[in-house]
Amino acid sequence: MSATDKIHSRWKLEDAKARFSEVVRLARTEGPQRVSVRGKDAVVVMSVEALARLMPPEPGHVPLVTFMEGLHLDGLDISRAVDEERDVDL
Repeated sequence: MSATDKIHSRWKLEDAKARFSEVVRLARTEGPQRVSVRGKDAVVVMSVEALARLMPPEPGHVPLVTFMEGLHLDGLDISRAVDEERDVDL
C-alpha cells in the first residue's frame, strides 16, 4: 500500500476540497473524516447513519420502551381486581 492509498481520517482543508468525493466515500465506508483549518480540527464529515446514532430522536418519534421507562412508574400497582360475575338486566 503506497502513501497515496492510505485511508485518511484527517484532512487539510485544501486536500479535502480537492478530493471531496473521496472524503465523502471514506466517511460512508470507514467512518468520520476530520478536516483541519490552519492546523486545527475544524469540522467532521460523517455519514447520515453515524449522525442519526448521535442525535436524539425527533419529537413524537420516541420508541415505546424508552417512553415507558421515562415515566418512572416503578412501584406503581397496575394489577386489577378479579372481575366477578355481574347481574345484567337484559
